[in-house]
Amino acid sequence: QVQLVESGGGLVQAGDSLRLSCATSGFTLDYVAIGWFRQAPGKEREGVSCFSGRDGRSYYADSVKGRFTISTDNVKNAVYLIMNSLKPEDTAVYYCAAASGYSGSYDPLPSAYEYDYWGQGTQVTVSS
Repeated sequence: QVQLVESGGGLVQAGDSLRLSCATSGFTLDYVAIGWFRQAPGKEREGVSCFSGRDGRSYYADSVKGRFTISTDNVKNAVYLIMNSLKPEDTAVYYCAAASGYSGSYDPLPSAYEYDYWGQGTQVTVSS
């Protein structure tokens, strides 16, 4: 059974850092695309970052490039999103997702429709 469980969200101040975790089970990271998405109130879900298990590369939305880093731990089967220099506009519910059969381009980031499995989300709130 495939499961993704996010954790690590919270309330921080602008300029602070957070590390989100996504514990996964039911698949191995080598063969999937893992994405981080976020959704703010009244806005569409947007892709933040993606890790390709196929080529081991990481991809980022322009809005977070240079501030966020996606990383994986194949032993723990976990994915992380390290977020630095947080801004109030980063406030959202953050989700991790897995796409088991994705073989398309990663630029731009794959849309939410490409992902088969989703976690429940974790809230990140950045105060000014």
